Amino acid sequence: MIIREFEPINYLKREQLDQIHLGAMTVLEGDGVEFFSQEARNILQKAGAKVRGDNVFIPRELVVEQVALAPSQFTLNARNPENNVVVGGQNVVNAPGYGSPYVMDYASNKRKTSTYEDYLAFTKLCGHSDNFDVAGGVLVEPNDIPNYLRHAKMFQAGVKHTDKCLMGSAMGEKKARECIEMAAILFGGMHKVRNYPCLVSLINTQSPLQFDRRMVEALMVYAQNNQPVLISALAMNGTTAPVTLAGSLVQQTAEILSGVVLAQLINPGTPVVFGSSSSVVDLRTGDLAIGSPESTKMFCVIAQMGRYYGLPSRGGGSVTDSISPDAQSGFESMMVAMNCVFSGINFMLHSAGMLENYMTMSYEKFVIDDEIIGMIKEYTRPIVVNDEYLAVDTILKHGSGGHYMADDHTFRHMKKMRIPLVSNRSNYKAPGDYSNAAEKATEYYQEVLKNYQDPPLDEKVEEELQKYIDKIKE
Repeated sequence: MIIREFEPINYLKREQLDQIHLGAMTVLEGDGVEFFSQEARNILQKAGAKVRGDNVFIPRELVVEQVALAPSQFTLNARNPENNVVVGGQNVVNAPGYGSPYVMDYASNKRKTSTYEDYLAFTKLCGHSDNFDVAGGVLVEPNDIPNYLRHAKMFQAGVKHTDKCLMGSAMGEKKARECIEMAAILFGGMHKVRNYPCLVSLINTQSPLQFDRRMVEALMVYAQNNQPVLISALAMNGTTAPVTLAGSLVQQTAEILSGVVLAQLINPGTPVVFGSSSSVVDLRTGDLAIGSPESTKMFCVIAQMGRYYGLPSRGGGSVTDSISPDAQSGFESMMVAMNCVFSGINFMLHSAGMLENYMTMSYEKFVIDDEIIGMIKEYTRPIVVNDEYLAVDTILKHGSGGHYMADDHTFRHMKKMRIPLVSNRSNYKAPGDYSNAAEKATEYYQEVLKNYQDPPLDEKVEEELQKYIDKIKE
């Protein structure tokens, strides 16, 4: 977890945030949001919203009232309490890539369909790193596992190979409920889960201004059980949202707020995160441009809007449009991730491994992003200024022309310097005597997987989880 020791950057002025808010309220009252769930529509109508067909028109008074019930921060609990994280405030919680159906083979420079073996490998890389706080979720799609079992096998992998916080499935009511029931096995009963948020789920809107049935049903299950949800707009400027950043932010805000309202009506106080994975579109090709400065600015304003409503925020990550772990992937990922941290994003999904605008995961990119997040974490640590760190006596001791290599002060503090994973700090030698970052990353991740040891897990819990999974039917 990254803890920012400085105030977040504000891209917009308060009056500009007010304009976005008022625009979103006008959209919610005038055009509404489609909820493809009769139960959801009934809940909203009972609270005072107007319903016409699938459309729900939500009055601004209801929005303000319900948003105020959501917590400004919350604790997400892991099976190892040392890995609990607080979502909100000055904290940035990092989770790796999510949802990619492909994996890039660096050696052949070709992508392949991702498998459960890939899922296990990325889970272990996440468990190994000190920079990632949340495992589980759809690190990659395990396409060789039947769809009705994927969520359970992914949950099982997260439990077995890490002791970090976990994500649950958002693919409909059944899968969400089964994830919660598996969490109850892990944490000691349903009563414990409901008083002990331990699963976070990604609930995406369907832009423009829709919630599909699977997402809204999953949202309702998690809210009923007091589990946090990342309610995230998935708009594409110029295709499923206005091409202008301000217009897209109005639409995104309306979509997110409608989900927040529903969650609070189901269970007041449900932890929610104000999120976005939206992007501009390169209208020359129709492709996403998530590694662009325009998309980065939207993520940064999402952080501001979260603070505006008193909610934690989600956005960004080490994302890129590049199709390989090259220079483009590095500079785009650093730009997006660093600006999101500085702007006050509280939850960064897609923090490691992503290529090709959400479509592909890469082992080499995962390690390089681990490096990036580690660098940002170090950058955010404050410079200590006191007598020991000012080192005036040490400077006077050596004077002009001296050196500090053998001084006790150097030995006391040298281990506090961050050691890079794959960055090259050696001088030029000769062609062939050095490796680039991606080549070093290959060696690094292979060594991690070769020597990885699972954290201890109660055998009874492991057996009960397997029994539960064996009973899941299509």
